[in-house]
Amino acid sequence: MKFICIGRNYAKHIAELKHETPKEPVFFLKPDSAITRCNRPFFIPDSLGQIDYETEVIVKINRLGKCIAEKFANRYYEEIGLGVDFTAREMQKACIEAGNPWEIAKAFDGSAVVGKFLNKSQLPDVQNLHFHLLLNDRKVQEGHSADMLFSIDRIISYVSRFITLRTGDIIFTGTPVGVGPVHIDDHLQGFLEGEKLFDFKVK
Repeated sequence: MKFICIGRNYAKHIAELKHETPKEPVFFLKPDSAITRCNRPFFIPDSLGQIDYETEVIVKINRLGKCIAEKFANRYYEEIGLGVDFTAREMQKACIEAGNPWEIAKAFDGSAVVGKFLNKSQLPDVQNLHFHLLLNDRKVQEGHSADMLFSIDRIISYVSRFITLRTGDIIFTGTPVGVGPVHIDDHLQGFLEGEKLFDFKVK
Protein backbone atom coordinates (compact mmCIF):
# COMPACT_ATOMS: atom_id res chain seq x y z
CA MET A 1 0.00 0.00 0.00
CA LYS A 2 1.12 3.52 -0.75
CA PHE A 3 -0.35 6.99 -0.29
CA ILE A 4 -0.54 9.25 -3.32
CA CYS A 5 -1.20 12.83 -2.26
CA ILE A 6 -2.35 15.66 -4.49
CA GLY A 7 -1.12 19.16 -3.74
CA ARG A 8 -2.60 22.49 -4.79
CA ASN A 9 -6.02 21.21 -5.84
CA TYR A 10 -8.20 24.00 -4.37
CA ALA A 11 -7.79 27.59 -5.58
CA LYS A 12 -8.39 29.26 -2.21
CA HIS A 13 -5.87 27.00 -0.49
CA ILE A 14 -3.32 27.85 -3.19
CA ALA A 15 -3.91 31.53 -2.45
CA GLU A 16 -3.75 30.85 1.30
CA LEU A 17 -0.19 29.53 0.99
CA LYS A 18 0.79 31.90 -1.85
CA HIS A 19 1.63 29.11 -4.30
CA GLU A 20 1.29 29.03 -8.06
CA THR A 21 -1.70 27.30 -9.67
CA PRO A 22 -0.57 24.10 -11.43
CA LYS A 23 -1.52 23.17 -14.98
CA GLU A 24 -1.47 19.45 -14.17
CA PRO A 25 -2.00 17.59 -10.87
CA VAL A 26 0.91 17.89 -8.47
CA PHE A 27 1.51 14.72 -6.48
CA PHE A 28 3.88 13.27 -3.91
CA LEU A 29 4.05 9.98 -2.02
CA LYS A 30 3.86 8.87 1.58
CA PRO A 31 5.04 5.40 2.66
CA ASP A 32 2.85 2.87 4.45
CA SER A 33 4.55 3.85 7.73
CA ALA A 34 2.81 7.23 7.48
CA ILE A 35 -0.58 5.75 8.36
CA THR A 36 -2.50 6.67 11.49
CA ARG A 37 -5.61 4.51 11.46
CA CYS A 38 -9.12 5.71 12.22
CA ASN A 39 -9.54 7.20 15.70
CA ARG A 40 -6.06 6.37 16.99
CA PRO A 41 -4.13 9.34 18.39
CA PHE A 42 -1.73 11.36 16.27
CA PHE A 43 1.63 11.91 17.98
CA ILE A 44 3.34 15.20 17.14
CA PRO A 45 6.90 14.34 16.05
CA ASP A 46 9.86 15.95 17.74
CA SER A 47 12.01 18.52 15.96
CA LEU A 48 9.82 19.09 12.89
CA GLY A 49 8.44 22.48 13.91
CA GLN A 50 4.84 23.51 13.28
CA ILE A 51 2.58 20.64 12.21
CA ASP A 52 -0.54 21.64 10.24
CA TYR A 53 -3.71 19.68 9.57
CA GLU A 54 -5.01 19.34 6.00
CA THR A 55 -8.40 17.61 5.74
CA GLU A 56 -8.97 15.78 2.47
CA VAL A 57 -11.35 13.50 0.63
CA ILE A 58 -9.57 10.17 0.16
CA VAL A 59 -10.14 7.37 -2.35
CA LYS A 60 -9.21 3.69 -2.00
CA ILE A 61 -8.09 1.96 -5.20
CA ASN A 62 -9.78 -1.42 -5.74
CA ARG A 63 -7.84 -2.94 -8.67
CA LEU A 64 -4.54 -2.90 -10.49
CA GLY A 65 -4.29 -0.10 -13.02
CA LYS A 66 -1.76 1.56 -15.33
CA CYS A 67 -2.35 4.30 -17.92
CA ILE A 68 -6.05 4.45 -17.06
CA ALA A 69 -8.25 6.47 -19.38
CA GLU A 70 -10.15 9.16 -17.49
CA LYS A 71 -13.51 7.85 -18.74
CA PHE A 72 -12.76 4.48 -17.07
CA ALA A 73 -11.24 5.83 -13.85
CA ASN A 74 -14.50 5.47 -11.89
CA ARG A 75 -14.10 1.67 -12.17
CA TYR A 76 -10.97 1.78 -10.04
CA TYR A 77 -12.57 2.82 -6.74
CA GLU A 78 -15.72 2.04 -4.77
CA GLU A 79 -14.85 3.60 -1.41
CA ILE A 80 -14.59 7.28 -0.49
CA GLY A 81 -13.39 8.53 2.87
CA LEU A 82 -11.85 11.40 4.73
CA GLY A 83 -8.33 11.79 6.03
CA VAL A 84 -5.74 14.26 7.29
CA ASP A 85 -2.47 14.99 5.52
CA PHE A 86 -0.31 16.30 8.35
CA THR A 87 2.41 18.67 7.17
CA ALA A 88 5.54 20.07 8.80
CA ARG A 89 4.75 23.55 7.47
CA GLU A 90 8.00 25.39 8.20
CA MET A 91 10.02 22.50 6.79
CA GLN A 92 7.83 22.39 3.68
CA LYS A 93 8.29 26.10 3.12
CA ALA A 94 12.07 25.73 3.40
CA CYS A 95 12.01 22.84 0.91
CA ILE A 96 9.99 24.83 -1.62
CA GLU A 97 12.23 27.88 -1.29
CA ALA A 98 15.31 25.70 -1.84
CA GLY A 99 13.73 23.91 -4.80
CA ASN A 100 13.83 20.57 -2.97
CA PRO A 101 11.19 17.79 -2.78
CA TRP A 102 8.50 18.02 -0.07
CA GLU A 103 8.62 14.44 1.25
CA ILE A 104 10.66 15.28 4.33
CA ALA A 105 7.80 17.57 5.44
CA LYS A 106 4.98 15.27 4.36
CA ALA A 107 5.99 11.60 4.65
CA PHE A 108 6.97 11.29 8.30
CA ASP A 109 5.56 8.44 10.41
CA GLY A 110 1.90 8.90 11.32
CA SER A 111 1.34 11.80 8.93
CA ALA A 112 -1.52 10.18 6.97
CA VAL A 113 -4.69 9.85 9.05
CA VAL A 114 -7.15 7.47 7.39
CA GLY A 115 -10.74 7.63 8.57
CA LYS A 116 -13.68 5.35 7.86
CA PHE A 117 -14.65 4.71 4.22
CA LEU A 118 -18.12 4.80 2.68
CA ASN A 119 -19.23 3.04 -0.48
CA LYS A 120 -19.70 5.64 -3.18
CA SER A 121 -23.20 4.28 -3.77
CA GLN A 122 -24.13 5.79 -0.37
CA LEU A 123 -23.00 9.24 -1.46
CA PRO A 124 -23.91 11.92 -4.01
CA ASP A 125 -21.76 12.32 -7.09
CA VAL A 126 -18.12 12.20 -5.99
CA GLN A 127 -17.62 15.72 -7.37
CA ASN A 128 -20.48 17.04 -5.24
CA LEU A 129 -19.33 16.09 -1.73
CA HIS A 130 -19.33 18.42 1.27
CA PHE A 131 -16.90 17.85 4.11
CA HIS A 132 -15.60 19.70 7.15
CA LEU A 133 -13.20 19.50 10.08
CA LEU A 134 -13.91 20.37 13.71
CA LEU A 135 -10.92 21.32 15.84
CA ASN A 136 -11.89 21.30 19.51
CA ASP A 137 -15.56 21.47 18.40
CA ARG A 138 -14.95 24.55 16.23
CA LYS A 139 -15.32 24.29 12.44
CA VAL A 140 -11.97 25.28 10.91
CA GLN A 141 -12.14 23.73 7.44
CA GLU A 142 -15.04 23.29 5.07
CA GLY A 143 -14.74 21.92 1.55
CA HIS A 144 -16.75 20.90 -1.48
CA SER A 145 -15.29 18.45 -3.98
CA ALA A 146 -16.85 20.47 -6.82
CA ASP A 147 -14.15 23.08 -6.13
CA MET A 148 -11.29 20.72 -7.00
CA LEU A 149 -9.15 21.99 -9.85
CA PHE A 150 -8.60 18.38 -10.92
CA SER A 151 -11.41 15.85 -10.46
CA ILE A 152 -10.93 12.47 -8.80
CA ASP A 153 -11.13 10.68 -12.15
CA ARG A 154 -8.65 13.10 -13.72
CA ILE A 155 -6.26 12.52 -10.81
CA ILE A 156 -6.45 8.73 -11.14
CA SER A 157 -5.88 8.88 -14.88
CA TYR A 158 -2.95 11.30 -14.58
CA VAL A 159 -1.16 9.54 -11.73
CA SER A 160 -1.53 6.14 -13.41
CA ARG A 161 0.51 7.40 -16.36
CA PHE A 162 3.57 7.43 -14.08
CA ILE A 163 2.82 5.03 -11.22
CA THR A 164 1.02 1.68 -11.28
CA LEU A 165 -1.98 1.81 -8.95
CA ARG A 166 -2.51 -1.28 -6.80
CA THR A 167 -5.40 -2.58 -4.75
CA GLY A 168 -5.44 -0.81 -1.38
CA ASP A 169 -3.53 2.29 -2.48
CA ILE A 170 -5.07 5.46 -1.08
CA ILE A 171 -5.23 8.81 -2.86
CA PHE A 172 -5.46 12.05 -0.87
CA THR A 173 -7.17 14.49 -3.23
CA GLY A 174 -6.04 17.86 -1.82
CA THR A 175 -7.15 20.20 0.93
CA PRO A 176 -9.40 23.27 0.90
CA VAL A 177 -8.64 26.59 2.56
CA GLY A 178 -8.37 26.79 6.35
CA VAL A 179 -5.29 24.73 7.22
CA GLY A 180 -3.63 25.43 10.56
CA PRO A 181 -1.46 24.06 13.36
CA VAL A 182 -2.26 21.33 15.86
CA HIS A 183 -1.15 21.15 19.48
CA ILE A 184 -1.05 18.49 22.16
CA ASP A 185 -4.56 17.64 23.48
CA ASP A 186 -6.34 18.99 20.38
CA HIS A 187 -9.42 17.02 19.29
CA LEU A 188 -10.10 16.57 15.56
CA GLN A 189 -13.34 15.30 14.02
CA GLY A 190 -13.96 14.95 10.28
CA PHE A 191 -17.34 14.77 8.54
CA LEU A 192 -18.27 13.81 4.98
CA GLU A 193 -21.85 14.56 3.94
CA GLY A 194 -22.70 14.91 7.62
CA GLU A 195 -21.30 11.52 8.67
CA LYS A 196 -18.39 11.45 11.09
CA LEU A 197 -15.49 9.52 9.53
CA PHE A 198 -12.70 10.25 11.99
CA ASP A 199 -12.43 11.35 15.60
CA PHE A 200 -9.02 11.47 17.31
CA LYS A 201 -6.80 13.31 19.75
CA VAL A 202 -3.35 14.83 19.30
CA LYS A 203 -0.69 13.66 21.73
